[in-house]
Amino acid sequence: MIVKDMMPSFELYQPATLEDAVELADRFGADGWVMAGGNDSLSWFKDRAKRPAAVIDITGIAELSGVRETADGVEIGALTTLTEIERDPLIRDRFRILTDAARRVASPQIRNNGTIGGNVSQDTRCWYYRYGLPCYRAGGNTCYADTPEGMNREHALFDADRCVAVTPSDTAPVLVVLEAEMLLRSAGGERSVRAEDFFIGPAVDITRMTAREPGEILTAIRIPNTWAGAKFYFEKVADRESWDFPLVNVAAALVVSDGVVERARVACGGVACTPRLLAVVDDVVRGKAVDDQLAQLAGQSVTRGARPLNYNHFKVPLMQNLVKRAVRDAA
Repeated sequence: MIVKDMMPSFELYQPATLEDAVELADRFGADGWVMAGGNDSLSWFKDRAKRPAAVIDITGIAELSGVRETADGVEIGALTTLTEIERDPLIRDRFRILTDAARRVASPQIRNNGTIGGNVSQDTRCWYYRYGLPCYRAGGNTCYADTPEGMNREHALFDADRCVAVTPSDTAPVLVVLEAEMLLRSAGGERSVRAEDFFIGPAVDITRMTAREPGEILTAIRIPNTWAGAKFYFEKVADRESWDFPLVNVAAALVVSDGVVERARVACGGVACTPRLLAVVDDVVRGKAVDDQLAQLAGQSVTRGARPLNYNHFKVPLMQNLVKRAVRDAA
């Protein structure tokens, strides 16, 4: 039985500088919890499924907010809200796909205080895991979703290794498509991780969904100009228009010259534990003029190897159609 009457106790720290936050994160390690907007964190605490000894609230660190132009792209502070990203003219001009994805996250109230760093760092929404059952991801020896009786409508088609949960982020596949880099700071210094390596699956570490180690803080996201001004497409399918997580989403960037695709990069969320980069789409469309037939071929190619569960077979044609529309409409 899960008691949801109150949060378990913890020590709250509200550092004013990144240096202080890093020191606290290093001091508490795995017993510390770095919190930004708190939309995912507070849910965990109220459900009593997570019991950190210390919560490090970094919302007061001004240097972690805002969008800045760099010599080769843009840098977005991890505390920049989704509303700020949605409205930022620099992002809208160069990387409209991120604007579109940010606009589709949750509700306006959530976007007003939800951060880009929090959106890409949130844990999976699998209800068995979040309700505190001892599944593989929680340290047990069972996946309750991957059983004949399991409710797995929202779960994975690909890359399931004991756990069939999926990433719930709408901005994650966009950052993978844009070849973004995630900046992580710890007491040992700063390191940069490619977005496609930042998100990790259960075969790498079943207890977490990102490459962020205990003691590290995600400080910024850098997006190079590699895809600036490309033709973009983002679409999300969810049960409800607002305040819902994706069943499947798709992000696509195509560079087209004289009607011919020079290069393409497409990723889907909601189909695996990580955003799934679909390299086969580039193989199908590169060097060709896109029409309905080619777009349909691209869509059909992306579900090879899919292993649907009892209740999520609908994701196969859904994913195919989303990719088809993304290629056709972007091109």
